[in-house]
Amino acid sequence: MNINFTEAELFAIGCRIDKATKLHDASKTVIITDAIPAVKQIFDTSIHPYQIHLIAISKSLREFFNRNPHNSISFWDCPDSIKWSPHVLVDNELKHIKINHILPSRMLWEFSRKEDCDSIIRRWQMIFQAFDYKGRNFLDLNNDKGEHIRPTYTKGGAWLKHFGLSNSLCAWITRLITNHTSIGEYRLRFFPKESIACPFSNYPIKTRRCLQYTKCWNPSRESIMDILFLEFNSEAFCFQDSISA
Repeated sequence: MNINFTEAELFAIGCRIDKATKLHDASKTVIITDAIPAVKQIFDTSIHPYQIHLIAISKSLREFFNRNPHNSISFWDCPDSIKWSPHVLVDNELKHIKINHILPSRMLWEFSRKEDCDSIIRRWQMIFQAFDYKGRNFLDLNNDKGEHIRPTYTKGGAWLKHFGLSNSLCAWITRLITNHTSIGEYRLRFFPKESIACPFSNYPIKTRRCLQYTKCWNPSRESIMDILFLEFNSEAFCFQDSISA
């Protein structure tokens, strides 16, 4: 069965504790490790995927303290950056060990969780390709690497991580992306009796690619970083009542 990094650390710590606590002439045990976050899992009594290691370690510690209530155990943090010679030696030896990879076990809690998360993201991205889901006026954008942005909830999401810290900017850019902003295309759909002409170009309808705005952003690139110019241009793609507010 495959294991993740934290499980490997807990297994190694558990083996060390088991061996140390079985020395009957030892009353003080010191575990030197660079995996203090994993050590904290030992004393976490909530529900988590590492409880099988917690049970084994707790059994060893219970025997150790029952033998003498004055026995003690300490955990010393020794990060890799210190370059402690025993750590360096073990690290170099492990790099030369060849391990045959096997498929991830579907019994693992973290594997099942990842499968569910990946399934949700794939479904979001599949549905998002349909015009009837996102709308035909949705502005498809690229990230700073030139890659097409697809829905995700990781790392702050695909869009919100760029402008989600400001409610006003978020609402403003959302109107631009969905084409619900004060331009001819919007009025043609919802207020056809109002003027839809573009005074800045020869186009009969004012669009997001109007020359009034292209001096601030390049719509042909359709980059999400480009539309952040709105933060410093208070009148672009803005309703009049919003400007006065």
